[in-house]
Amino acid sequence: MITLRIVALIGMITGFFILCRISVADMANGIFGMVTSGPKGIRESILEQTRKKKKSWLRREIDEIQAILEATDKTAMFPKLCTLSVILFACGAVFAALIGNMFLIPVMAVGMMFIPFWYVRLSASHFKKNVSAELETALSVITTAYIRNEDLLTSVEENITHLNPPVRTAFEEFLTRVKLVNSDVQSALEELKGKIRNDVFEEWIDAMKACQYDRTLKTTLVPIVAKLSDTRVVNGELDYLVQAPRKEFITMVVLVLSNIPLMYFLNKEWYHTLMHTFGGQFMLALSGVAIFVSTAFVIKLTKPIEYRS
Repeated sequence: MITLRIVALIGMITGFFILCRISVADMANGIFGMVTSGPKGIRESILEQTRKKKKSWLRREIDEIQAILEATDKTAMFPKLCTLSVILFACGAVFAALIGNMFLIPVMAVGMMFIPFWYVRLSASHFKKNVSAELETALSVITTAYIRNEDLLTSVEENITHLNPPVRTAFEEFLTRVKLVNSDVQSALEELKGKIRNDVFEEWIDAMKACQYDRTLKTTLVPIVAKLSDTRVVNGELDYLVQAPRKEFITMVVLVLSNIPLMYFLNKEWYHTLMHTFGGQFMLALSGVAIFVSTAFVIKLTKPIEYRS
């Protein structure tokens, strides 16, 4: 009976969206737009800037996700994340309603809503590793060519086909700017510096700018490029140490969740108590809260440590 009511409710909501010509993406953008909007008045804006008034927890979380997407050059992905978040919110609520646990509805809805944003946090470190590896290759071949011919544009043109995005995109824009927009290499290098957020890359840009005035300084480029290799090795060791607690947490969550279907085969009376009584459903909801809150803290506390040479 409850299942039929849920199906009917889903049908009514779907029909409402169709009649009003509202898409899930538009609704998601509207909801998250209200959350991420800034202060409505000057007083609130001043309080936020002076940190006398803290942003809401949800707004701080979303602002951090937007900063990660901007740093990884994936800002266009944010509307899709918002849409997926709303869909998972609805799926979590429907799932909890289908198993007849009213306590679990808000827990599953809110917990599932944050899964896309947790995925961004987890994938950001992998993106930075890939960029660092590509930077190591790109700066190495460009530096070797520059030491040979002492011409930055020629060095970049010779090796641009061997590079991969997003590093290749940044250097292609550098070449286009110097050739077609403004021949000032110094300003073009300064603009290139802001395309990729990496301390060693910024140091390499500064050294390359100095080489435009004094080419004898080109020998300083090789030690800077070597730092990328050293940093990659150290960061790999740090990441290995940080990943261990996360793996232990995942193992514990799997064990906790697997006990529910296992209980059905071992003792159906216990399973009925857990799934269909007031106390059992409440304890199941508390377990869900503990899992989702712990997941958020584990992801935050096991954030990869970035070693800077």
